[in-house]
Amino acid sequence: MPDSLAEQLRSDMECEGLLECFHGLKPLDRECFQVLVESEEPLTIDEIGEAVDRERSTAYRAVQRLLQTGFISKEQINYDQGGYYHVYQPTDPEKISGEMQRMLNDWYAKMGQLIQEFEDKYESAESATASS
Repeated sequence: MPDSLAEQLRSDMECEGLLECFHGLKPLDRECFQVLVESEEPLTIDEIGEAVDRERSTAYRAVQRLLQTGFISKEQINYDQGGYYHVYQPTDPEKISGEMQRMLNDWYAKMGQLIQEFEDKYESAESATASS
């Protein structure tokens, strides 16, 4: 089970920790994302795998998780003779942070609703006990 909210607020979290906190990404996903951010041009799966010293299939799974969260984008490059390959690059940080802010706002609203339900439930239970 994850740490309590109180423990998380007391800890020294780094901004990269948001990738794991918001999306459940793994350290390898974060490593692949960092490689893409530091690269001056889009990279192939093979290049990403080499940069993080992992097999192509392992790097591919990490890249797929990053694609699903919207942290990176994929572009198809066509060969003149036919065929193609894909390259990957990071999504604009403003877009990523905007999405995380929306998720946080949704979470905040949901927590507010649950807190109100808690108050209503135990307030009514207390009232019923007091009137008995």
